[in-house]
Amino acid sequence: MSAIPSQVRPDDSPADGTKWDRQLAMFAWAGIIGPVLFTAVFLAQERFRAKEYDPIAETVSALEVGPNGWIQQINFAVFGLLTILFAVGLHRGLRPTRAGILGPVLMTFSGVGLLLVTVLPLREDAAGVTYDPGGHIAGGVMFFMTSALSLIVLSRRIANDQRWSSLARYTLVAGIIALAGFFAGGIFVMPDDAPLHQWAGLVQRTIILLVLFPCRVILSVRLLRVARGA
Repeated sequence: MSAIPSQVRPDDSPADGTKWDRQLAMFAWAGIIGPVLFTAVFLAQERFRAKEYDPIAETVSALEVGPNGWIQQINFAVFGLLTILFAVGLHRGLRPTRAGILGPVLMTFSGVGLLLVTVLPLREDAAGVTYDPGGHIAGGVMFFMTSALSLIVLSRRIANDQRWSSLARYTLVAGIIALAGFFAGGIFVMPDDAPLHQWAGLVQRTIILLVLFPCRVILSVRLLRVARGA
């Protein structure tokens, strides 16, 4: 009696499928861990440096100043690398569209901005005043602007993918709010002579903790679901 041949499709290779699932899941976890770990580390530093650091008036970057500033530098670097991995995952986890690579590229640039603020940290002069020796502010601008723009651009690609489309409007709104906050902060908050400069730390934390980071985590969770069901 001859054996009945089993039907095997070329695209059903268990090895290839498992590798792809795990790789995409790794990118998704990078998107989840990045904002959560970054937030936990800088909040811990605020607590232990309460006598010298004011989170309401000072930005997160000011934690780079002082003998323990290396902790925040490492925090920026790790977050930057995880952001770049997350950007790669978004590109691979979303259905391709015309010019669809632009959103992940912008997200990658936000990770590069974090790496720039790592290697170009803020410094403190003899009078104890924090200043930018060159390039740090540019890195910060790159991070915030490309983070917001990437969400706006990604929302179009998300809308064209049935697995993601329920998040399209939320992603667009989050990007618009973050971009508006970036420009408003650049005018009314961040300059030394700005009327709301004493609230710089609070405004920055509001944008990242209530707008940018939640959106990234939600997109990462969806990417994880896509990886598991690929």
